[in-house]
Amino acid sequence: MPKKEQQTALISVYDKTGIADFAKKLNRLGFSIIASGGTAKEIAKAGVKVTDVAELVGGGAILGHRVVTLSREIHAGLLADYKRDKKEMQDLNIPYIDLVCVDLYPLEEEIAKIDATRESVIEKTDIGGPAMLRSAAKGRRIVISNLEDREKVLKWLKAGKPDEDDFIENLVAKAEAVSAAYAMRSASYHGRDKIDNLTGFFVRECKYGENGWQTPAALFTRCLKDPLALEHFELAAGEPPSYNNLCDLDRLLQTLTHIAAAYDLNGFSIPKIAVGVKHGNPCGAAAARQSQMAIKKMVLGDPLAIFGGLVAVNFEVDEKIANLLLTYGEKSGRRLLDGIIAPSFSKKAIKMLARKKDKCRFLANPALSCLSRNSIDREFRFRYVRGGFLRQPNYSFILNFKDKALGVYGRLSKEQKMDLLLAWAIGSTSNSNTITLIKDQMLLGNGVGQQDRVGGAQLALMRAKRADHDVSDSAAYSDSFFPFTDGIEALSNAGIKTILASSGSVRDQDIILFARNNKLTLCLVPDKTSRGFFGH
Repeated sequence: MPKKEQQTALISVYDKTGIADFAKKLNRLGFSIIASGGTAKEIAKAGVKVTDVAELVGGGAILGHRVVTLSREIHAGLLADYKRDKKEMQDLNIPYIDLVCVDLYPLEEEIAKIDATRESVIEKTDIGGPAMLRSAAKGRRIVISNLEDREKVLKWLKAGKPDEDDFIENLVAKAEAVSAAYAMRSASYHGRDKIDNLTGFFVRECKYGENGWQTPAALFTRCLKDPLALEHFELAAGEPPSYNNLCDLDRLLQTLTHIAAAYDLNGFSIPKIAVGVKHGNPCGAAAARQSQMAIKKMVLGDPLAIFGGLVAVNFEVDEKIANLLLTYGEKSGRRLLDGIIAPSFSKKAIKMLARKKDKCRFLANPALSCLSRNSIDREFRFRYVRGGFLRQPNYSFILNFKDKALGVYGRLSKEQKMDLLLAWAIGSTSNSNTITLIKDQMLLGNGVGQQDRVGGAQLALMRAKRADHDVSDSAAYSDSFFPFTDGIEALSNAGIKTILASSGSVRDQDIILFARNNKLTLCLVPDKTSRGFFGH
């Protein structure tokens, strides 16, 4: 057995990307390399001396190379205490393993395949990988369970292993979490979704939660391969986002992606989109061919409510956009915003929009510039309830005017369709019950969170009137059916001519008759497939 100063690294990865370079750097730091099968071949091709695990274990690889690392030699090397077990390890000629780098078979990706079978899922279920991670964690080794930590470990080793105990503890926790999440995904699949568990990895701490006394609060990631996941939004400037900022960002993403998906699915080019929210609900939103026009329409939607809100766009924020965000429609002074989310920012724009004490956050994610129907979040959504949690599929319905189930009573122009698409995308991602008013692809009023539908209509009209908007000939969306004619009547009396709602009320025929008698164009989609309740 080598002396401990001559350290040994064990590498076994499914994704070979960059692994040879990593092994080479470890070798330069004095590590001898042990690797399994394909990993060993990849490392050897780079000219790095490597020992195949099959040469180390008694009897070599068996069962078509499916059982190699599941051996006493490997796990003894991971679990041995150097001082206590040194002589026995030497007698057995088993190396003490100091560092482990392992990734796992792509179980999640296999399960997600349309043509996945129980046999294909079992074939992609890793046993040796999780076993090595857990042994390495128990043995307090340098254990690398995700790609991002490889470079961190190299830098730490070069720096002389500062704060070694805390650093190892962090790696150990990650390895255990990766193993647990992997096992739970397998359990969920074989249990036919009757078993579930939430596992997350710390991303950033929030100063506090919804209120100042709710600490600690933090963002965690489930490490899904989603370019729009909150972890991928880089803080370009300003103080770190708060818990409420992150909640608003999640809601903004729901609205932005639904708008883009609706236009894309219905054959329209995806426009420049600008959405402003307050407490998660859009209070300004617009779609336009030009980014500056989208901003102008968005800030005028509800000028009072957007004060101190968050704005998200799918285009770069430059000096011209910054100036409009600050001043357009303002009689005096400048508009204060709590945060701006965009694919990118110019330096001058950040300087113009910055607030005292960095109170305006600038979050950048290039993925916002290429939204489409595929940008909809289709992962399960969870909600804590006392003693457990609720789980449901995400809201992934997209309004499609070619849907045979869509009933259209009256005529629909191209412009009316575009307004209804925007109204649907905003209303279905606002707190139910909701009535949303749109005209010329601009949000006029959003009546959210009401206990009755007529109240939602009246609130939307009140907000539009408060902002001096003319609602005549505008389009309205209701996130569910009208149980009585009073709601649709309130909209009709205000001059609204186009309405989208769902069908499913026992009074559907009364609603259709009212629309026909009052020369309204009415669109109805079955409530059981299209109801837009969100944040209920």
